[in-house]
Amino acid sequence: MTDETRAKGVHAPHHWRRDLAELAAVFTAVAAADSVANTVVHGPDGPVLLVASAAALLATTGFHAWWARRRHDRAGTVVPTVAAPAPTATETAATETALWRMRTTVRDEPGSLAALCVALAHRRVDILSLQTHPLGDGTVDELLLRAPGALTSRELTEAAGAGGGRGTWLERADAHDLVDAPTRALTLATRTALDGAELPLALRQLFGRCTIRSVPARDGDADASVPPEGMWEETVMRLRDPAGGSITIERPYLPFTPTEFARARALVELDARLGPRVPPRSDVLTLAEGNEITVRRAGPADLAAAREMHGRCSARTLSRRYHGPVGDADRYLTHLLGPRFGRTLGAFTASGRLVALAHLLWDGEETEVSLLVEDAWQRRGVGGELLGRLVGMAAEAGCESVYAVTQASNTAMVAAMRSLGLPLDYLIEEGTLVVTARLAPVPPTVPSTVPLSVPPTAAARAARTDVTARKT
Repeated sequence: MTDETRAKGVHAPHHWRRDLAELAAVFTAVAAADSVANTVVHGPDGPVLLVASAAALLATTGFHAWWARRRHDRAGTVVPTVAAPAPTATETAATETALWRMRTTVRDEPGSLAALCVALAHRRVDILSLQTHPLGDGTVDELLLRAPGALTSRELTEAAGAGGGRGTWLERADAHDLVDAPTRALTLATRTALDGAELPLALRQLFGRCTIRSVPARDGDADASVPPEGMWEETVMRLRDPAGGSITIERPYLPFTPTEFARARALVELDARLGPRVPPRSDVLTLAEGNEITVRRAGPADLAAAREMHGRCSARTLSRRYHGPVGDADRYLTHLLGPRFGRTLGAFTASGRLVALAHLLWDGEETEVSLLVEDAWQRRGVGGELLGRLVGMAAEAGCESVYAVTQASNTAMVAAMRSLGLPLDYLIEEGTLVVTARLAPVPPTVPSTVPLSVPPTAAARAARTDVTARKT
């Protein structure tokens, strides 16, 4: 509040005019009241009417005073908070959400996508990302959805059908699918550019669950059955391998689109332009006995050194590794050292001599591992070091397991697998032992990792044991 101080010599104004006005108003009110009272009293029910009016005025005054006091008390009182009851199982299920990948075909006309979005919105489905694949008679829309957890795949398919979608395909998604498609494609292209062995993995991760088959070239020539621009028919794509031969991509459960065919051709063309390449990284390891070995990636350039190592290995060592005639061992090396079929690690002495090879061969989620250690360097920890690194590479590539095919009498390989400290499965048939190690999940090195292919069953693995042995 501000105090006001009158200036010296200034007198307060007189209020006699206001006093006269108030006095006149009082006399006027008294005169009016007397006139009304005389009129009412001299009427037939005058006294009763006066008493009723007085009672009504008193009741109104009392109600007004009570209401004002109640509002004042409510404004100054803190109402205690009551804890909400815990949500029921039904309420919890209603609030949970799930991620889905949907692919559906809509008409190529204005408003078709809007109709699909409205139909999904009626089911409280949120569209997180969208890719379009133009076709001749429509457009394939690939959507990443966040739907209520209680919503089934059938209900989602029905919602898509109500919005004009046809040929709808659904698959559960995870958090890695939240990465946008351009970022994912650029990441895969970067990995392919750095390492030639990444092309099959990049194609698998680009198209989801599919099978990649590399067919080597005969006499170094390209596969004449595949045109330079490649072939595409529904669920199968065939492309020329820049290293010779061909690459076949199969996805039986979902046809490929022209957009996906163009993406595959772009990755293969990038690989062809960059030519053969192997990361130059190498590690120097000191064995328990004090000797040092250098471990690095091996490739086609190491073919001559690998053949020389074969010449220093005994027939028994080569027989355990290749499960066949010793004279055929050399012809496997071109296949094994090729980057399209997996990754190879080599152990080199200080003088540069190759003394061990370890192969990681892509075979779906149950990737095969194999070892060959020169006789003079066995039982010295070289194989265990290489095997541990192969398993780490398989886990980073998204493999769920690795297996080794060997003879039942090869205790050194069994001991090396046991040293991994992983759960092992053993399958023995006609003297051939298949040891499978289940890998622990590892955070992927690319934003979105998908299975390499559908894992084979145990029966199928047992049936192909002899074929795998001959192949490797």
